[in-house]
Amino acid sequence: MKIYLKLSFTIIALLSLISCNQISEHKTLKLAHGLDVSHSVHKAMLQMGKDLEEISGGKMDVKIYPNQQLGSERECLELLQIGSLDMTKVSVGVMENFAPKMKVLGLPFLFKNKQHSFNVLDGPIGKSLLNEGTQFWLKGLCYYDAGSRSFYTKERPVNSPEDLEGMKIRVMESVTAMNMVRSLGGSPTPISWGELYTSLQQGVVDGAENNPPSFYLSKHYEVCKFYSLDEHTVLPDVLVVGTHLWNSLNKQEQKWLQEAADRSVKNQRKLWAASEKEALEAVQKEGVEIIYPDKEPFAKQVQSIYDTYKKDKEMYSIIQEIRNTK
Repeated sequence: MKIYLKLSFTIIALLSLISCNQISEHKTLKLAHGLDVSHSVHKAMLQMGKDLEEISGGKMDVKIYPNQQLGSERECLELLQIGSLDMTKVSVGVMENFAPKMKVLGLPFLFKNKQHSFNVLDGPIGKSLLNEGTQFWLKGLCYYDAGSRSFYTKERPVNSPEDLEGMKIRVMESVTAMNMVRSLGGSPTPISWGELYTSLQQGVVDGAENNPPSFYLSKHYEVCKFYSLDEHTVLPDVLVVGTHLWNSLNKQEQKWLQEAADRSVKNQRKLWAASEKEALEAVQKEGVEIIYPDKEPFAKQVQSIYDTYKKDKEMYSIIQEIRNTK
């Protein structure tokens, strides 16, 4: 009897061990974001879902909830933290509230050009920053191209920093973004993306700042007829997974998800380039005046932001590493 019981327990233990190492049954990951379904990021995510299903042999797929169906960027991050949502897309500007070192990516005029930003994000610096939020149950998987952010306004164009004096400019819930607008003479006003159109209409703010596709797809061009391409920040989006989900996946499943995410980056960058050109042409047809101001006065006026980082040796070291990246 004792031998029988011992054998039974051994079999049960072996079966438990095998089941722990086996890939679990089919998983559908819930991904929510605030973008329109015609946005390049949403399209890239759709393809990512197809790729994940293919890579995993049908064991994993993605269900997407666009257009703020499940809340704002910050609210989606909070849902990830409690395990009620698996994945989301947020701007680095919002992510910095949960991963403080990421605020370095929101510094104005940090990158030399687009390729320089890709080299930083795809390299050791970018990959290291993706893990900065894990202590808050948030892990970055990859970066999506979100182009350059510029000012768009209702009443008058922005040709120089002086033109921002007295203007209320909508910004994300980002200390870095607020400091940037303040240093240029504007009055930063944090408002959620979903409330911005109405806020512009009602005069709660005089303008905002974002990339061309977001300006176009949000229809903010219906209210703001001046778009000044000072391109003050190259602020990427981040695809974020909750550690509740990530830690529940075995190594093989994690590898599948990361591979699908990496594939989506290449796809999204191509889609983005096309959508940026399309957006600028479309808003011009709708009567928006595109302004190409001299960027040098803007860059000089925000230098004070960099001076404040000299006291923080770790952050200033990251800034120097970014500047020295080829």
